[in-house]
Amino acid sequence: MTTHLEKALRFRSLHVAGSPLLLCNSWDVASARIVEAAGASAIATTSAGVAWSLGAPDGDRLNRRLAVDLVARVTAAVDIPVSADIETGYGIEADGVGQTVREVLAAGAVGVNLEDALHDGSAPLRPIREQASRIAAARRAADESGVPLFVNARVDTYLRSVGDPAARLDETLARAAAYVEAGADGLFVPGLTDLPTISTLVEKVGVPVNVLAGPGAPDATALAEQGVARISLGSSVAEAAYAVARRAALELLGTGTYTALTDALDYSEVNGLLAKI
Repeated sequence: MTTHLEKALRFRSLHVAGSPLLLCNSWDVASARIVEAAGASAIATTSAGVAWSLGAPDGDRLNRRLAVDLVARVTAAVDIPVSADIETGYGIEADGVGQTVREVLAAGAVGVNLEDALHDGSAPLRPIREQASRIAAARRAADESGVPLFVNARVDTYLRSVGDPAARLDETLARAAAYVEAGADGLFVPGLTDLPTISTLVEKVGVPVNVLAGPGAPDATALAEQGVARISLGSSVAEAAYAVARRAALELLGTGTYTALTDALDYSEVNGLLAKI
């Protein structure tokens, strides 16, 4: 059996510039098992998908206990490394982020995404120094555990269209430098899909860069050519799954037909994946 430490080291080794780790984000045990069976090297959760599946909206509205419990169930169900999206860390202060990291590690995860967005309406992003202190708390908690947790620092400058577009890259680089100094292992900049800008970011940050991909974004080959080390699909897979549910409901209630279900996975296949746990 692969140990926790071995999984953590394996996960780190998968972040290679130009040969990116491909993450089809999961939100429950079934989706994680499906992704693993498809041949994935690792699993990453999506905070939005997790929150939705547990009856909460995304954006720091899910409590730590429920989030950690989901991580524990996913790690127990798959053999490959698991990285957990912990939103802003499920803690008001930096110490709370450290506690979340300790619990996520105890649940079996080997990576976290930690975002700098604010969801209270006071500002789009946390001040750099404040966010750096939260990343440092995550780093300390991981180091104390003896497991080399991969801390993926998410910078939401592009996702939230922060400030003057002409200055957005500089703001991103300033945040990246502070977060890396605080102990981040990688940088995640969702909302950025411009290849020249991605190339500049990769060149300047000095740590693996993670890009959020999906319809309209450059394909994996093009992103790899810019030196990207990790590509995530984020909440889009969960969104697509819920879109099928809506199409099926509208069709059934409208025409009384079932064509939206034509490409559904076979019952026995899904059931078999879970029966092997």
